[in-house]
Amino acid sequence: MTIDERFQLKGKVAVVVGGAGHLCSVLAEAMAESGMEVVILDAAAPPSKDSMNGSIHLPCDVTSKGSLLQCRQEVLKRHGRVDVLLNGAGVNAPTPFLDISDEEVQRIIGVNLTGTLYGCQAFGETMVQRKGGSIINFASVSMGPPLSKAFVYSTAKAGVANLTQNLAREWAPFQVRVNALRPGFFPTQWSMKHFIDEERKAKILDHTPMGRFGKPEELIGAVLWLASDSSSFVTGSIVTVDGGFTAMTI
Repeated sequence: MTIDERFQLKGKVAVVVGGAGHLCSVLAEAMAESGMEVVILDAAAPPSKDSMNGSIHLPCDVTSKGSLLQCRQEVLKRHGRVDVLLNGAGVNAPTPFLDISDEEVQRIIGVNLTGTLYGCQAFGETMVQRKGGSIINFASVSMGPPLSKAFVYSTAKAGVANLTQNLAREWAPFQVRVNALRPGFFPTQWSMKHFIDEERKAKILDHTPMGRFGKPEELIGAVLWLASDSSSFVTGSIVTVDGGFTAMTI
């Protein structure tokens, strides 16, 4: 049996929420290269038409359940089903705790946690009805122990992990698997400018046994595995890809 036969990805319909972002644009492209029919949902435009690799892009506000339901309607019109949902929209901020505004709380919780919940509702419903599907949420190493300077984000990601395991239990009888990625540090240009100064970078790398940041491509294997039939008995798992960060003590 070939690896393609084991994974059986070709022809699967995948919705990638946040698919224009730093990590999910790479993951969406890898899914498309694997023969999946990919639909990118994002408030932002894709980085370039070339990077979409034949994927469809639909504008979407993940904090609005109505927006996600409209996108679901379009996906079902085009493809008739959804096999894989990757919930990867995310925002963060390094604001000191006592200075965090109501707007910032709502924005970070809204995109990271509420948006994930709405995505699971919108697309998970079709999977439950069809009795099959794989949902992959984005948790984070910050979910616990919590990451300094990321108060609201850490709280939201802990909620994503809890939601993931709750839905895994709830939807297992319908053959809908729900898992989450737990990435370590895969910094964007924004986070290197606003979140990670030289002192913080040194602390992060000193706490990471592999001694470096992750590359977006290093999440591909875990995502394709969770999307595939080869992980058919995997649900409720939080898959850590962090260079050993969460295994480090002294």
